[in-house]
Amino acid sequence: MSFWRGAFFHYRREATPASRRLYARFEIAHTIVDFLAALFFLVGSIMFFSDAWMTPATWFFTIGSVFFAMKPTLKLWREVRLYRMGKTETLADRLG
Repeated sequence: MSFWRGAFFHYRREATPASRRLYARFEIAHTIVDFLAALFFLVGSIMFFSDAWMTPATWFFTIGSVFFAMKPTLKLWREVRLYRMGKTETLADRLG
């Protein structure tokens, strides 16, 4: 697959002002998701000290797990977008 050979190159992040903005937006989203995952796990852990809170604690762990799963998803989505941005610019250069 040509995508895997061309993805995840750091120079794509700084290639254009648009790619820098895209990268910054994804970094902010990644940080928010990371923070929420940690927060849900922390609250879930505290809830487990009480037998009465076991079910909500389990839900907090589940939601935290979803946020942790979103982290690599965001990274892959970002890299695909950056890759496609680079391909579009290359195509524009060829046409010009």
